[in-house]
Amino acid sequence: MKDHQIQVRVRYSETDQMGVVYHGNYIPYFEMGRVEWLRNKGVSYKKMEEEGIALPIVSMNINYKKPARYDELLTVHTAFKSQSSVKIEFDCKIYNEAEELLTTAEFILVFVSLKTGRPIAPPDYILDLLKDMD
Repeated sequence: MKDHQIQVRVRYSETDQMGVVYHGNYIPYFEMGRVEWLRNKGVSYKKMEEEGIALPIVSMNINYKKPARYDELLTVHTAFKSQSSVKIEFDCKIYNEAEELLTTAEFILVFVSLKTGRPIAPPDYILDLLKDMD
């Protein structure tokens, strides 16, 4: 499966005075979605880091369509888009309980050696996982 979804409830601390989620707080929702996408496919991000591999974001594009509000249960959809020599791309969407599309995003991440800080090829277990996504 190329996609995975999780649910998260909006906490009061994530909102502004109007009860609307502050724009910067969407990024952790998307991060939770990507980490759980990996976990659902049998990959532990923590294990990758222990092996000396990081996966930082190098590009993101977020479109806010409707506001998420305090105490709403959100569904974060994360879908694999593509993979190249050192990069992996994801498409993400957030819906509210009424199944209204609130936010879309595209992320590009790069596999990086924690030792050198330089881009590296994904480990074989990631390549094996991704080849099944085509």
